[in-house]
Amino acid sequence: FFFIITHPSSLFSLRNSSEFVCWISVSQSDQIIVAMFFTRSLIIAVVASAATSITASDFKSEFKLLEGHTVRDDFSSPLPHTYIKEDDLPESFTWADVNGVSFLTRSRNQHIPQYCGSCWAHGALSSLADRIKIARHGEGEDIDLSIQFILNCGGGVAGSCWGGSHSGAYQFIKDKGYVPYESCMPYMACSSDSSEGFCKHVDTSCSAINTCRTCSTFSDNGGTCAEIDVFPNATIAEYGTYGLFTWNKVHKIKAEIFARGPVAAGINAEPLVHYDGDVIQDEKWFDKLVNHVVSIVGWEKDKETGVEYWIIRNSWGQYTGNMGFVKVELGKNSLGIESEIAWAVPGSFTITNKPCDEDGANCGAGFVAQEYVDPSNNVQTVFSRL
Repeated sequence: FFFIITHPSSLFSLRNSSEFVCWISVSQSDQIIVAMFFTRSLIIAVVASAATSITASDFKSEFKLLEGHTVRDDFSSPLPHTYIKEDDLPESFTWADVNGVSFLTRSRNQHIPQYCGSCWAHGALSSLADRIKIARHGEGEDIDLSIQFILNCGGGVAGSCWGGSHSGAYQFIKDKGYVPYESCMPYMACSSDSSEGFCKHVDTSCSAINTCRTCSTFSDNGGTCAEIDVFPNATIAEYGTYGLFTWNKVHKIKAEIFARGPVAAGINAEPLVHYDGDVIQDEKWFDKLVNHVVSIVGWEKDKETGVEYWIIRNSWGQYTGNMGFVKVELGKNSLGIESEIAWAVPGSFTITNKPCDEDGANCGAGFVAQEYVDPSNNVQTVFSRL
């Protein structure tokens, strides 16, 4: 081991003086692990040679903070932990079962119709869609958000099939002003840098027709595809993160989930590849290196062992894990699950449309959107769910 100490002023300015920030990288060529911990006044870099048995360097990381992702926190409303005491939180809680009702949107699979490292988008948008469903009290059909739109247009900020970040997806949506519904632009598992499967034949450029489109009929019958300019969409009012050195983190994450809904979370995916359904209890340092993104939908305490664990929804299909879900011990940052948390607060979302013709003609004004009401405006409603 050796340590490098330097002053960060010439490198960057920190966004938040109250938190430390950590950056960790694994060199795939020589298995060198680099960790940088810094405050406003000091950077400490730790370089360690990884044991040859470590396989993290062989697992393609899908979690990446891109240069265009410049704002990781953009919020002004009170955070849930400021108005929900830790002692007031239930011992177990999951949005998959609130008095017998699930407030989760559908499970998804990032790897079909071909492999795509878009876990960051799945974790981010599934959590956002869940929060919209919660805001609607579970009424009406589920609203799924277009991950393909993010892949088409969010490359410089959010990511691609070669990786990205949950908070980058949130920044992109907030800056763009909307994300279309899934029926506008279904998931194709392709981005501009993809060559898997049929991706080399797919146009993933950011354009109106790759934002929301329809096709009138078969081309042999004279059909064409055209963009739709007015379409159902959702917006983000604010978003934020809980980083590696956030104090009293379990309380903050639980309160965030309990008050507003599931969160997106970084995780080390390697132990999930052969997951057997039990609670993962893994405190090994090297297994805390984040290379994947999931969503945390709740927590539970095992009545026999007393072990508390996060209930996690993955994006590898329902034939993996417990019907797509995983259990990871909480409070110990197992698999790095508590080191990269991101959340977003919906702004508005379309609930009524003005009918367009099948070919996309005659779309126009008349769409009705519902505005999100933050739980901090009425804390009692948070507890009345139970």
